[in-house]
Amino acid sequence: MDSLLEVSDEVATALAERRPVVALESSLITTDPSSETASLIEKAVRDTGAVPATVGVAGGRFVVGMDESVIERFATTKGIPKISARDLGSALAGGGLGATTVAGTIVIAERAGIEVFTTAGIGGVHRRAQESFDISADLLQFTRTRITVVSGGAKSILDAKLTAEYLETAGVPVFGYGTDRLPAFVVREADVPVTRVDDLAVAARTVDFHWEVNGDSTVLLTSPIAREDALDGEELERVIAEALEQADRDGVVGNAISPYLMKAVARATGGSIAAAGRSLLLSTARVAGEFAVELSAVRAGRR
Repeated sequence: MDSLLEVSDEVATALAERRPVVALESSLITTDPSSETASLIEKAVRDTGAVPATVGVAGGRFVVGMDESVIERFATTKGIPKISARDLGSALAGGGLGATTVAGTIVIAERAGIEVFTTAGIGGVHRRAQESFDISADLLQFTRTRITVVSGGAKSILDAKLTAEYLETAGVPVFGYGTDRLPAFVVREADVPVTRVDDLAVAARTVDFHWEVNGDSTVLLTSPIAREDALDGEELERVIAEALEQADRDGVVGNAISPYLMKAVARATGGSIAAAGRSLLLSTARVAGEFAVELSAVRAGRR
């Protein structure tokens, strides 16, 4: 037994029986005024036949598979810190609540034996990283963690091309489910080519072979937002460009630029970006569940 892990009975049983499990981050719960979105994401995973495992830190342990009461506690408690991979030690030592981000979640998920994780958008190389060297911890953690991350690509305020270059250099394979272009979060695609895969059973076999020959590293399986919920890419780029110019006038530099851009985009798009993000969370959860079912079959020798 791993003394740092507190795994729910449902998740523990599924893992012991080699059934599909999908890890979910808890940081999004703390930004939602209720636990509704988290419940809907878990339902999207369950509807595919996989078991959801929302991950966080509580009481000096890694919680894998939060029940409804714990999710509600995370949703209603103010000031819960967001926990990345580098923060896990201090979060355990502190003994309080910690809402895990992408990097923090996949470290815990791998420790528990979960092979699939889903989120709406990953971190990446930030715009003007040539000056700020601002690169998300997610990318480095992908080189250290054996898991498949299902997402809608890197967040739209990031530099998609530089993010793709970093991933290529790091040897992290990136696949597009039903697309040969890298999805860009609330935008369906960026002008960045990826390897297209149209069959999740094939994707599962590909991942299994990748781990066989390349050892421990993350595989990214990207899935674009539904066309009807996507934002216009050109319009969003215009908003971001104007926000960058304003940031220069306001003297905003370094890692303060990204949150500045996020606020500017939210103001300019009103509620549409929030609705798009919610749509993407649910769609990537469904794809992750379907993929986890296929991967479970491959790993059990049934494919």
